[in-house]
Amino acid sequence: MVRLKERFSLFFNNRWLVFVAAMWIQSFAGIGYLFGSISPIIKSSLNYNQKQIARLGVAKDLGDSVGFLAGTLSEILPLWAALLVGAVQNFIGYGWVWLIVTGRSPTLPLWVMCLLIFIGTNGETYFNTAALVSGVQNFPKSRGPVVGILKGFAGLGGAIMTQIYALIHSPDHASLIFMIAVGPAMVAIALMFIIRPVGGHRQVRPSDGFSFSLIYSICLILASYLMGVMLVQDLIDVTHTVTTIFTGILFVLLLIPVVIPISLTFSQETRVPSEEALLSESQKQDPGVSGHDQEIIFSEVEDEKPKDVDLLPALERQKRIAQLQAKLAQAAAEGAVRVKRRRTPHRGEDFTLMQALIKADFWIIFFSLLFGSGSGLTVIDNLGQMSQSLGYDNTHVFVSMISIWNFLGRVGGGYFSEIIVRDHAYPRHAAMAVAQVVMAFGHFFFAMGWPGAMYIGTLLVGLGYGAHWAIVPAAASELFGLKNFGALYNFLTIANPAGSLVFSGVIASSIYDSEAEKQAQQRHPGQWNGTSFLSSFLAVDEPLKCEGAICFFYTSLILCGLCIVASILSMILVYRTKTVYTSLYGKSRT
Repeated sequence: MVRLKERFSLFFNNRWLVFVAAMWIQSFAGIGYLFGSISPIIKSSLNYNQKQIARLGVAKDLGDSVGFLAGTLSEILPLWAALLVGAVQNFIGYGWVWLIVTGRSPTLPLWVMCLLIFIGTNGETYFNTAALVSGVQNFPKSRGPVVGILKGFAGLGGAIMTQIYALIHSPDHASLIFMIAVGPAMVAIALMFIIRPVGGHRQVRPSDGFSFSLIYSICLILASYLMGVMLVQDLIDVTHTVTTIFTGILFVLLLIPVVIPISLTFSQETRVPSEEALLSESQKQDPGVSGHDQEIIFSEVEDEKPKDVDLLPALERQKRIAQLQAKLAQAAAEGAVRVKRRRTPHRGEDFTLMQALIKADFWIIFFSLLFGSGSGLTVIDNLGQMSQSLGYDNTHVFVSMISIWNFLGRVGGGYFSEIIVRDHAYPRHAAMAVAQVVMAFGHFFFAMGWPGAMYIGTLLVGLGYGAHWAIVPAAASELFGLKNFGALYNFLTIANPAGSLVFSGVIASSIYDSEAEKQAQQRHPGQWNGTSFLSSFLAVDEPLKCEGAICFFYTSLILCGLCIVASILSMILVYRTKTVYTSLYGKSRT
């Protein structure tokens, strides 16, 4: 009995159990991706026009992106408390929206509805923060795979919750809002005491590589399975029994990763795990030089090295730089030279947010992200109206599909950008430029409205949009350091709702409503008296509705152009940062 109790204690404190639990939480944290499914319900129930729905979409984007409070609270409170705060916000925000949509609560002004959507979606930032913080702390030497997998599951969240909704589908479409309010909160509360740091750096095992490969395989199988299920349900009228079987298999796939901590804990041979070093290599340098002076000495290399060093072969260049670093370190330790302290760091060193804000590279990344991810988020927010305008009844299929492509874009963007920097020592934003060109083609397909264009456009935009969130965080950490990465990354994420505010809240909604007015004028010619058509149209208590490819034709062409501009900005950044990546990764190629 005592031995069994020890095994359960080891299981509960296994870092792989924490990681799997974080994956489950992230599977239900993709609340924002379901807005395209619930927006038509809100629009018809509350008699909103497209511009009002766009305002709600911007509120959702702000709630999804503004994570300063979640990050601050996660440093003050234990992670379970942060998860609890997020669950309460999620339940109150979307729960109240459900009460209003179903008529159980009085209708509130638009600004209050925006506030409720913001509060509900902002709960997602607490789920993300707790999952990522626990993952990074428990896997300090495997941050890339951990963050990629967790962000990928967040991208799959919309498709997973949509499939669960298909199982409990009822004539009341507002029940999806109820599920969004209750589902993520229940999962977070159920797992909140598991999500915590457990000294994962002392649990390193030789089998960790195989475990990550197993997780990656499950991710790809899960994405492929969800895609197949969604296509079958869209093309064939499946029975409730078949839907139940599909959902049951989905839960089995989600549960499979828990085999890893179980096998590590209850296997016959319990290997003694090794320990990962928590100190970086730079902190293990010459003990005679302080960490602060060490950074400054290495920075001096940029000023002291000959101009022709960068033109040498990689092996020779690294040898010359290492010699210069050693001489500077020895001279500084002996007091023979006084190391010059620069106020502004070079690329690749640790920047504060204020230092980064005066750098052109930082703003190039910001506007490239604004144009690229902002255009993708505009599609996600308007996917329901876009599919309806082209005659598709089941908008949930496209919401699920873009969630899956978003996931694959994150995994693929991180994988291929890593090949670019590791194997070729080339700037990571080259992969970003490719992703943005892919998105431009996706927007072009949306604009044309050809048969099947919704499927192709959803594929291309979803892949490109997901790639942004695998590439930008890594590139920002490489160019501006890890010391203040949280503040830098949170500032860059503001580009997402900022882009949505302009592209969806102003451009897309205005064009949609304008086309809807023209079509309504043709349907109700007697209502038009040459004055304000909108007021007379609202007088008949009928919401504005546009049909046909024309509804988003001009919007999609504008978004296509913006993605091309974003790609050009990314290539400018590639040109400006070639030497940085050669310095960072040139050694790994030798």
